[in-house]
Amino acid sequence: MTAITSTAYSRDLGDELRRLREKFTGLTGHAFAEQLGWDPSKVSNIEKGKARASEIDLVQYLLTCGRDTGYFEAFRDRYRYAFDPYVVTVPDNLRTLALAEAQAKKITTFDVLSVPGLVQIPEYAEALLASGRNTPEEVEKYLRWRMERQAILKRPNRPDCRFYVHELALQLQVGDERIMEEQYLRLLFNTHILRIVPMSAGQAVIRMSARMLFSFEKLVPMAYSETDLARVFAHDGAAIADCREFFKWLDALALDEGQSRSVLASYVSNLRKDSDEPRPELA
Repeated sequence: MTAITSTAYSRDLGDELRRLREKFTGLTGHAFAEQLGWDPSKVSNIEKGKARASEIDLVQYLLTCGRDTGYFEAFRDRYRYAFDPYVVTVPDNLRTLALAEAQAKKITTFDVLSVPGLVQIPEYAEALLASGRNTPEEVEKYLRWRMERQAILKRPNRPDCRFYVHELALQLQVGDERIMEEQYLRLLFNTHILRIVPMSAGQAVIRMSARMLFSFEKLVPMAYSETDLARVFAHDGAAIADCREFFKWLDALALDEGQSRSVLASYVSNLRKDSDEPRPELA
């Protein structure tokens, strides 16, 4: 098993501590360490998720930030599993994945039923979110979060991305025809980082769950998957190796850049040609 020095969740919770320090004390990390009687490196390592804080450490840290015992107990319950090789969080945890994406050097994704969130247009994302059981308030929150995540693709030091999209995701209509056309065009603009997995790849691919693989500059790689019940962050060596093999297998089945562009162009062309005919909504 891989020796875990930090995880996506430990870094998220460490960053949460940093924000508490800044908000409620106004102290720098060095000044905060002096107040606690700690070495400044201890504060830095805890806030970066690189070192596990003991319960006494958390008590001292949070009380110095003016938090009460109830806050400490709730934070401790989350922090207890932060360094585990497999971390499961609730579906509405929006920060941990976003932080991992912001820190990643390389991101590889696969989805069967929908376009990857990082290349969704707002209208597609909103229609997709609204098609489930989300309340209007949840749709607004999740949509804002999804669009904000896409900022990483506009950075000068953006991560190296590869999005594998199953052709079934192109066939399932989300929203109306105008939305689908705009989404196809967004994908066409990004074919340099996108590969279509054709229907001809067979049923085995369709049965595979959506997943992401993250590589970092100096951190342990991470595999990620989610359902409507939970988000799973895996840092275990076996999980990472299996995910890498999966993407090697998928790459052999996927179309190349030119072929993917041709498939997307055909979907745009067919949509425009059949624009006067009714289309069933499948999503």
